Amino acid sequence: MKCFKNITLIILLLCITRVAVGQNYRILISNDDGIQSPLISTLKTEIEKLPNVEVIVAAPAQNQSGSSQSTNTGPLEVEKIFKGDQFLGYAVNGRPADAVRFGIRILGKDKPFDLVISGINSGSNVGNLSHLSGTVGAAMEGLYHGIPAIAVSQESRGVNTEATSRFIAQLVAKYQNEGAPKGVVLSVNIPAGELKGIMVKPMGDAYLDMGNYELISETDNKMVYNQRIGFVRSQNEQTDTYAYQNGYVTITPIKFDWTAYELMGSISNWGLKLENK
Repeated sequence: MKCFKNITLIILLLCITRVAVGQNYRILISNDDGIQSPLISTLKTEIEKLPNVEVIVAAPAQNQSGSSQSTNTGPLEVEKIFKGDQFLGYAVNGRPADAVRFGIRILGKDKPFDLVISGINSGSNVGNLSHLSGTVGAAMEGLYHGIPAIAVSQESRGVNTEATSRFIAQLVAKYQNEGAPKGVVLSVNIPAGELKGIMVKPMGDAYLDMGNYELISETDNKMVYNQRIGFVRSQNEQTDTYAYQNGYVTITPIKFDWTAYELMGSISNWGLKLENK
């Protein structure tokens, strides 16, 4: 009987050990500002303070802002990057989505990732301009591969990056302990100045007017334009852009599926036909 109890205890301890080993929460961090951005290093340092967390960085070798979820179809060069004597991560000579895809398919081949974090981006990604964002695009690439993701951006000046990182660590801890929402990217934006609170808002409005082109030179067959970007104040209190511009940290849950389901039935009844000739 004593022998049986000892064997049972050994089996129980082995099971507990296996659970403990399996509790490591693997996180892939990327961005669109490039692996040399100090913001990604700060985020990595803060997230690594969480218990039972393993952080791997795979980010573009160069700044790829505004690249959305575009991809590089050519050869992919990858270089190991060190910060002093410490290994920082992998620099991928491609777009943010390429870096995340490389991380998931190669670095996560044997030990899959539980979460993708994209950021911290220098500059906000609220509203409809999120569609252009390489930060959001990198997070969406994680979602494309079935991994929940967080995209985090902050105003380019006047924001405490350590505080932003600690805020994201709160989300990571919640995901780690309670599970992450399936099929959702949380887009988090931190404004500058005194923060009034946190608002969960749908994406809407564009705070940049990017449609102004000024002709600066012209020949017979060639014209050169300079794009002038203007800033716009949101007037719609229901949007993340409005909340962000009024001093609130915004959280927007976004999905990969862009389908306008409300139109599907209507389009099906348009009576469209295929021509045989």
